Amino acid sequence: MSNLNYVTAGESHGGALIVLMEGLPAGLKVDPELINAELRRRQGGYGRGGRMRIEDDAVAVVSGVRHGQTIGSPVVLQITNRDSRLDAVGEVTHPRPGHADLAGALKWLTTDCRDVLERASARETAARVAAGALVKSLLSEFGVLCAGFVVEIGGVGATVAPDTPPAALLVARDANELYTPDAAVAPAMQAAIGQAKQDKDTLGGVVEVRVFGLPPGLGSCASWQQKLDGRLMQAVGSIQAFKGVEIGIGFEAARLRGSQVHDPIMFDPQQRATPNFGFVRPTNRAGGLEGGMTNGMPLVVRGAMKPISTLLQGLPSVNLKTLQAERSDYERSDICAVPAASVVAENVVAFEVARAWLDKFGGDTLREVRAAYEHFAAAVRSLA
Repeated sequence: MSNLNYVTAGESHGGALIVLMEGLPAGLKVDPELINAELRRRQGGYGRGGRMRIEDDAVAVVSGVRHGQTIGSPVVLQITNRDSRLDAVGEVTHPRPGHADLAGALKWLTTDCRDVLERASARETAARVAAGALVKSLLSEFGVLCAGFVVEIGGVGATVAPDTPPAALLVARDANELYTPDAAVAPAMQAAIGQAKQDKDTLGGVVEVRVFGLPPGLGSCASWQQKLDGRLMQAVGSIQAFKGVEIGIGFEAARLRGSQVHDPIMFDPQQRATPNFGFVRPTNRAGGLEGGMTNGMPLVVRGAMKPISTLLQGLPSVNLKTLQAERSDYERSDICAVPAASVVAENVVAFEVARAWLDKFGGDTLREVRAAYEHFAAAVRSLA
């Protein structure tokens, strides 16, 4: 297993969010502006609340980088919170249904949910976006591209062709505030969010991430811990408010016959020099993963996000101090954060893919990683 890993620290209204990452090879170029661009995308998207108008997320590289390149030591990134008032914010004693409030308060033996929600808050995902954006520099060295986007909000679904070229996918996604490549449904999604706001309610949706340019063999079938599909499900499923993850056609595969599910294998000698080494499929229902390993087709992962649990109208709850029935507390929040969640999903997937990459092609330096990949590619092409 690769040593690539990271931890995050920080509270929603604390001084800063911190990322500490270990295992990056030395010699990797680090461009803070590329990370900041992803942080800005996370702050954007239609349906966001007032907090995003306060913050201006930008990363400071604290350690592990010299002259713009990693040096092999742990990398620390910091995102300063403008709305830093942790000791001044009030108690939350009426837990919000759907949030970590009640379970966390009982876990840590307190009647003030503030201690729980400060860490459980989706504000923490800014740190995870920064981590994923950092390792994209590694993936881009090998032509790997990640694209996350919205495919559904509040029951309004988008149509995104599976063979859409990566460049076209990104251009279409970035052309609207819903972060969906299907411009035709963007107005309906926006209208649904607007109606939810009028109703003092919230909306969830579905996001999708596609990763292009991956060779076969990332991940492993040798042990369950190394299966890449399981690792991706854990990464995406751990995003705040996500309640479901699927790969390829996902749950739909359970409703079809095998002949309608499995992707036929073909060989195209004209694609021998590409990352799939000439092994192509007319369909990609498996989502680029078979047996816990990439198979050379684009990786496709989707995640379902529930509606945000902080509602303007509140919901029936209990006062933890009196145990009397009361409405849940309101914390400043979004109406819909699905567009922002697509950015988070893209970057947590990018990190897990980068980790799998270094599992197979790892080395202390980028030069060694490149040499390992080139050796593998040559070995595959020499099989026949």
